[in-house]
Amino acid sequence: MSLTSAPTTQYSSAALEASGHAYVHLSGTGQSVQWTNTTGQPISFVNLRVSIPDSPSGGGITATLDLYVNGTFRQALNLNSKQTLVYEGNNNYNSSDNQNPADGNPRVFYDESHAFVTGTPIAPGSTFSLQKSSSSTAAYYDVDVIDVENPPAPLTQPANSVSITSCGAVADNTPTNGAADSQAVDSRAAIQNCINQAQSQAKILWIPQGTFYVKGVDGLQAQGITIAGAGMWYSTIYRDVPLPNSTPLGALFSVTSCTVQNLHIDANAVSRNTVGGDGGAMDTTGTNWVANGIWSQHTMSGFWASGSGGTVENSRLTSIWADGINLNNVALNASTGNNLTATNNFVRGTGDDGMAINSVNYNTSGSTTTYYNPMSNVTMTHNTVIAPWGGKDIGIYGGGGHLVSDNYLSDTARYIGLGAGRFGVNGNDLLSATVSNNVIARAGGNAYSQGQPALHIGNGGDGQNVGTVTNVTVTGNTVANSLYDAVGFSTSTNTLLRNNTITSPGRNGIVVAPPNYPAPSGSATITGNTLTGLRSGASPFINNSSAFTATVNNNSWQNPTPEGPYGGTAAAVPGTVQAENYDTGGQGVAYNVTSINGNGTGYRSDGVDLETTSDTGGGYNLGWTGSGQWFRYTVNAASAGTYTVSLRVAAPSAVTGALHLSDASGTNLSGTVNIPSTGSWQTWTTVTASVTLPAGQQVLTLNQDNGGWNINYLTFASAGTGINSPAR
Repeated sequence: MSLTSAPTTQYSSAALEASGHAYVHLSGTGQSVQWTNTTGQPISFVNLRVSIPDSPSGGGITATLDLYVNGTFRQALNLNSKQTLVYEGNNNYNSSDNQNPADGNPRVFYDESHAFVTGTPIAPGSTFSLQKSSSSTAAYYDVDVIDVENPPAPLTQPANSVSITSCGAVADNTPTNGAADSQAVDSRAAIQNCINQAQSQAKILWIPQGTFYVKGVDGLQAQGITIAGAGMWYSTIYRDVPLPNSTPLGALFSVTSCTVQNLHIDANAVSRNTVGGDGGAMDTTGTNWVANGIWSQHTMSGFWASGSGGTVENSRLTSIWADGINLNNVALNASTGNNLTATNNFVRGTGDDGMAINSVNYNTSGSTTTYYNPMSNVTMTHNTVIAPWGGKDIGIYGGGGHLVSDNYLSDTARYIGLGAGRFGVNGNDLLSATVSNNVIARAGGNAYSQGQPALHIGNGGDGQNVGTVTNVTVTGNTVANSLYDAVGFSTSTNTLLRNNTITSPGRNGIVVAPPNYPAPSGSATITGNTLTGLRSGASPFINNSSAFTATVNNNSWQNPTPEGPYGGTAAAVPGTVQAENYDTGGQGVAYNVTSINGNGTGYRSDGVDLETTSDTGGGYNLGWTGSGQWFRYTVNAASAGTYTVSLRVAAPSAVTGALHLSDASGTNLSGTVNIPSTGSWQTWTTVTASVTLPAGQQVLTLNQDNGGWNINYLTFASAGTGINSPAR
């Protein structure tokens, strides 16, 4: 099941929150979804992102889903909905605390569960499947994605280290599956005691294989040491907070100038607020700190990090209640956030921004106002951020000198995919940033019914239309299949939007002052950008603000190559017009397509929607037809009059209202043309229509009103005469 159109309400859905905005629905016993191991490596570990129903009164259920390998049952995988499914009806919009299904409008559909494969790893070339069996007690399983890998062997305890078990920490390896084991030993005091020993003895703190519980509302504090585990698949610290909770929580780990690596952090939190046990996974500050190879789940935030010279790398953050990685200048009472880096991380399913650069100007508590230094030189590169159910994929909020590059960002449920601006009235101005070579796919959203763009530059990204945003350079990015406008500008100055690629926007291409993002002033240079797949009635560029100066040049829609007949000479009428000989001039000028297909680049450089035909005479036909697409042809009619048009077409199934021919003014010349079923894409027949043309050179448009057919050529004959099918 998939999202077929942009949302028309402000609420969520299972499709909207899924990666790819699509999922597989298993509701009947025996239904399954299958894959083949094409990784070239054995698969010994799986991670599932799945949604199962809530209990009738809320609070979730547990259930299993069966893993089959090569058609043989291998194991039952534990799943739950205990940390999902909150409800926004009855004035609970944008809340994560309401677990009453009667209020309606659910959100937070998916959770992630992982397990080692029982028995022999799944060999390359083998098939594996998830099946709803008779023992699968949930009414349905909405399967979003399965991650597969072959983890390395667990690391061994390093030299010069102290193990938390030596201080009395006790592992409890009963699967948590959405809730803590009530019989687990509280190891918090033991772990903190070992941290203190490691600090005093200049040793590494070692967390061996197993799940170790930290119970209650207190976390762990460390300074200047290395904390190391056996690997993110093996060593787990699990936070168990008594729920409902009334005590404000710090992070599980509050660390200063530390290296923390190779472990898994999990928690029993059921919302992003105090009552739901909302403590973060790791708050960090200081100098040259490192967080490496950490997998965080079910915590308030993954990393809330400040200081200077710190790095978050090679980490995973899945099913996080708020921000995944927030690099800022306030964590643990710091005042700076400079030269921080987040690289090669994977983030999926966050309740706020997947990643953020968050430069705070001041905070006020009672009568006290504390000011902070603007952030500088923060880098976010080579990260993957997918399917935040609240917030952006990446938000850049204030400071200067930042680089956000080579990230893959996709599938926002409600908000902007990538935003460069300022956060709130107490945020710092954004004075410079470079946003380059990112892919932003299926982004934007309808939070608060705003129809937000996929990529946004300017103030007001959080609804506060204040502050300065300037000198943002946006180059080489791809914005694909945005839900609404692809790129939006609010108030900002000196933006350079250059050499970006926009494909198939859900609404318009680039818009100054889109709905809910005013731009009463500002400036931008918009140059060298390419736009394809514009929908009928949409515009490549709109400036809704007379006071925003936009210099717009050398973009694909500005017709750098003027429209003209293919080959330089208009096709003669009477005569035959080959479908592959549409005019030159490119997207939006000579043709309009919603996606780039075809393999006919050997015939012409764009080769749009062309494929080799098996029709008599060979050559190419035009395919991949779809509603709203069109192709133009320059013809030269020998005389004015009525012409019979014979269209050589193929269609696996009959298509009613397939196409019509129009003139340069858009007048329908042919009326609706229906195409009968020919049985396949390369079984051909001829249908006819009639058009009246003036004498001389003119442009005709072949309009695709409904898809599902191919066309090889159009033959124009004076009424009452005929022309044989063309030779190639």
